[in-house]
Amino acid sequence: MGIKKIIAFGSAKGGVGKSSITASIAIGLSKKYKVGILDADIYGPNQDLLFKIYEKPDLSSTKIITPIKRNNIDIISMGFFLDSNTSATWRGPLLSGAIKQIINSSKWGNLDFLLIDMPPGTGDSYLTIFNELSVDHFILITSSNKLSISDSKRTISMLNKLDINILGYIENNIFDMSNSGNDNLFPKDDIHKLGTFKFNKNMYDFDPSYNNPDNKDIIIKIENII
Repeated sequence: MGIKKIIAFGSAKGGVGKSSITASIAIGLSKKYKVGILDADIYGPNQDLLFKIYEKPDLSSTKIITPIKRNNIDIISMGFFLDSNTSATWRGPLLSGAIKQIINSSKWGNLDFLLIDMPPGTGDSYLTIFNELSVDHFILITSSNKLSISDSKRTISMLNKLDINILGYIENNIFDMSNSGNDNLFPKDDIHKLGTFKFNKNMYDFDPSYNNPDNKDIIIKIENII
């Protein structure tokens, strides 16, 4: 694959805005770079919903998955292949096999950045993705809630064991708290704060035409890695 940098966006705690922030960062980067999103969340894929993708890739004559383009972003989502009204109950080998298939069948072409929308947790799906792809950096998404911080520390521990570079974390102010964004949430782990997403209705309901100004400083830090 002609991909310069692969960045995984993840959170141990579900519901902290990981998918929306991944999509928003991709929109910001796409103004200057060739960007792709791999939505690897087998349990709750959202990128197809966020970008209002209703068509499915044509797999009738080939096993190659061609990304669908939205907002100048190449997107492949598990949501292309799952019934939106049915939950995925795969475990172990079936789960890993599904992730491997979508990774190895995807035809990305040349990209400056491939952003991976990771599933929540620290289970088999993480190990499969890191084994199948050379992930350059990981960005942690969290809120300032103590449960989210506690679960994030478990993710940090796992990433350190796997020797995955943590570029930093993004705090998402999903609760519209006025005091959010003041302190480093992980002072003992040497994890740098990349920025804060303020509460914003365009993010809450996700408008794909919205270029969030909260992206600016975060994107500058991401640009410094290429």
